Amino acid sequence: MKKNIAEFLGTFWLVFGGCGSALLAAGFPGVGIGLLGVSFAFGLTVLTIAYSLGHISGAHLNPAVTIGLWVGGRVNTGTVLPYIISQVAGAIAAAGVLYIIVTGNGSTIGSFAANGYGEHSPGHYSLAAALTTEFVLTFMFLIIILGATDDKAPKGFAGLAIGLALTLIHLISIPVTNTSVNPARSISQAIFVGDWALSQLWLFIVAPIAGAAVAGFVYKIIRE
Repeated sequence: MKKNIAEFLGTFWLVFGGCGSALLAAGFPGVGIGLLGVSFAFGLTVLTIAYSLGHISGAHLNPAVTIGLWVGGRVNTGTVLPYIISQVAGAIAAAGVLYIIVTGNGSTIGSFAANGYGEHSPGHYSLAAALTTEFVLTFMFLIIILGATDDKAPKGFAGLAIGLALTLIHLISIPVTNTSVNPARSISQAIFVGDWALSQLWLFIVAPIAGAAVAGFVYKIIRE
């Protein structure tokens, strides 16, 4: 139960910090943090949780990460579903808090930092481009996670490597999909947007999970 609570809190922080920076600070008049700031915000959420709660649950914060680690032989089967439920619940809770804050000055939520493709992609990238981006970046994210947390890797640096990897991922893909690589993050925002966000949500569940699962399999081959 302690591990599940840690995953709930960690995923809450990831969505609140990452999506919150995009919704509240990215375009703030005159002093907005922009895409660079949002990218670092997502990376910092993972970095801070990795070193504060990672020793409790492993700080997955992402159903795709949990599934990738399971395929890679790092997670017991019985852990997968409770972790995913905790992660999605934490993400939805964060989105709920952000909804209250964002609408606190009379604004509407707009796209609410939801993930999308086609006309709902920030750069109007196609479904194929979005699918490729999410698959490849989640694949590489899991390769980095599996390698950085390997018992042969340098100790104490995993959180830094993983946090910076997520920063880099956002620097690459915000213009394409608003960056998911995390089904929990995508689900939480889509629920509040509804409409197009829910109809396109499948991609941001399927592609990250597929990329993570393939990475888990590939890393096992490399490691062995």
